[in-house]
Amino acid sequence: MFSLFRRVFSGLASGTLEGPAILQQHHLKVLSAGLKTYEVPPDYSDVVLPDKPKLKFLNKVPNLKKAKKEMKKLRDIQGPTKTGNSFRFGQYGILAMGGGYLHWGHMEMMRLTINRRMDSRTTFARWRINAPYKPITRKGLGQRMGGGKGAIDHYVTPVKCGRMIVEVGGQIELGEVESVLKEVAKKLPFPAKVVSRESLTAMQQEQAEREANNQNPWTFERIARSNMLGIRKVISPFDLHNHGRYAGKFYNPDRV
Repeated sequence: MFSLFRRVFSGLASGTLEGPAILQQHHLKVLSAGLKTYEVPPDYSDVVLPDKPKLKFLNKVPNLKKAKKEMKKLRDIQGPTKTGNSFRFGQYGILAMGGGYLHWGHMEMMRLTINRRMDSRTTFARWRINAPYKPITRKGLGQRMGGGKGAIDHYVTPVKCGRMIVEVGGQIELGEVESVLKEVAKKLPFPAKVVSRESLTAMQQEQAEREANNQNPWTFERIARSNMLGIRKVISPFDLHNHGRYAGKFYNPDRV
């Protein structure tokens, strides 16, 4: 191979040999440089950054004249949410895939993690949940049973399945903030995932297509409404209304 190129270059220098002819005789393929095409960068001309792009501080205790004790109200975290289940400000966010209670410590963790690792010149973040408002009571250790309801210990924010927790937007792509949002989603007390406007729409369309093209006629909804084998005696109105997709605060994505 080296002798071949030496003959080619020496022949070209002396003018007696032609390089392409020599290469063609020895069946060598001359590769030509190709053109690489790049994707068109996204247009952020319509994105307007707010004056305060970072997550604001949320109060640990609500500003009430007199705090009132409440019952547990487990229905606050059961089933799907009817509000706050779509994007409003940004392009990316964290979506709750189950119910649970958010403490003030969880909110402070999200605020510090996102604010420290985001560029406020090109990125903004917004809360989609309220500050803690639901009182949780607790009795001290060593107390006997009775004596009425305990004193208020702390406040939490109930979250249902499908609720948007935080939204992030600006002149950025998903790859720039996905690692930060995933880190935050893993530390939440309920299952959560990172979504974008496109992935959330695709998720909803997939669920609708599965319902429309379901090949199994014996669905939970049909069995429950027809009261087959007297199943209405053992299922709750909650299961009848949600077609068995939610078991308390947990969500079953495989059930159609």
